[in-house]
Amino acid sequence: MKKAVLLYNPCSGKGRIGRNTETICTVFRAYGYDISPQPIDFGRNPFEGNEQVDLLVVAGGDGTVNYAVNAMKSKDLDIPIGVIPAGTANDFAGALGMSHEPLEAARQIASGREERVDCGRVNGLYFVNIFSFGLFTTTSQRTPDHRKHRIGKLAYLIEGVKEVRTMHAVPLEIVADGEKFDFNSLMVLIFNGETAGGFRLARRSSVKDGLFDCVLLEKKNLLRSTLAMGRYLLGGNPKIVRQLRARRIEIRSTIDEPTDVDGQKGAGFPLHVECLAGGLRVVCQPQ
Repeated sequence: MKKAVLLYNPCSGKGRIGRNTETICTVFRAYGYDISPQPIDFGRNPFEGNEQVDLLVVAGGDGTVNYAVNAMKSKDLDIPIGVIPAGTANDFAGALGMSHEPLEAARQIASGREERVDCGRVNGLYFVNIFSFGLFTTTSQRTPDHRKHRIGKLAYLIEGVKEVRTMHAVPLEIVADGEKFDFNSLMVLIFNGETAGGFRLARRSSVKDGLFDCVLLEKKNLLRSTLAMGRYLLGGNPKIVRQLRARRIEIRSTIDEPTDVDGQKGAGFPLHVECLAGGLRVVCQPQ
């Protein structure tokens, strides 16, 4: 019998996952899994004592998945992960095609197929969806959990509006797959996944292509920068929004700007960002 662990965030989905762990486990048991639920403890490695499991099922948002992946990599393990979307942001689960309904997502995993997808690494920190810095990108870190649980994604918008008042440029020296250039940035998004907050900002991004898709917003005056980002979101290609694809990116700056990995605190400058093609085993819905 295959052994699995259901790692869940009791706070995710307004507590819905915590109330339905046994129902979710019943789905896996019907497919032949010996599965045990385990609430996440961010001060403990969930793989401690679970080094031999056949599957880790993560029920939570991108931050919970990020924690599980970094915990696994820290022990040099390569265990398949299944994701049940249950957080405020579920972009990585969306890239895997997982249902937003927890029980259906459980069925997709229990009856699914294993694949290898890309993951990112920045200065030793792994990320599954996005590494970012600049305007709006650390909003998730500063948004109180109780507000996320109460009003969902609107909480990010409220917190993000505050950032406009402190908008500033970050001077960068970038080397992307050997191409070197300087850039006065307002925002930098480096996608391994496909969306951020449900928005497909990286138009060609895929978790299976071995490349990052990057969106860089150049600092101009407030009006011009805002209009340019608006045009980009509507499908345009304004000059001050630079797009590039790369496997390895080196970034230096005279400013130690805060960074973000999957909604969590990121690495400090200088930055070495690399895409690890096929670096993560996941279980997706059956074909």
